[in-house]
Amino acid sequence: MTGYSTYTDQKLVVLLQQGDQYAFNEIHNRCFDTLFRSAYNVLRDRDACMDILQEVFVWFWEHREQHKMSSIKGYLLMAVKYQTANYIRSSKVRENYRLARVEEHFSLNEESLELQELQAIIKSFTEQLPKHCREVFKLSREEHLSNKEIAEKLGISEKTVSVQIMRALSKLRGELGKMYFWVNFFM
Repeated sequence: MTGYSTYTDQKLVVLLQQGDQYAFNEIHNRCFDTLFRSAYNVLRDRDACMDILQEVFVWFWEHREQHKMSSIKGYLLMAVKYQTANYIRSSKVRENYRLARVEEHFSLNEESLELQELQAIIKSFTEQLPKHCREVFKLSREEHLSNKEIAEKLGISEKTVSVQIMRALSKLRGELGKMYFWVNFFM
């Protein structure tokens, strides 16, 4: 459909929220190359990047009525960033990359208010955790240490580390509720 290429991001978001497939297609066309390059700069695996982008765009369409953003590209870049980090955490790729490297390839965009809000919520939540749980959670999620590394550093068992992380994540899921998609990326 012609005309959509001239629409602003805000107009496309309104149309997307109304279920307009052409608006979604325009968003996809505008953002795909940038999103793919961002993921590929980290993973260097075309198939994995295509899978990540497919998951992000499927989620984006399925949750279209809930999106509130000032920049579509910034919003989707953060989604790709977290999905890429999640992919690294959950696969053998983790051995080759530290999650901090993901940050190098995804610049935090000032337009990404959603991410800034999410980070503020997580920081506030983390500060409210009991001392030992907070320490374990920070080592896991901020310093990206494995359970074994955390156990060795704190002189506790890996099982204790695992239990503390599960407790923190369970509480965080409850705290974020509707933002479950972002929770999955963060974890």
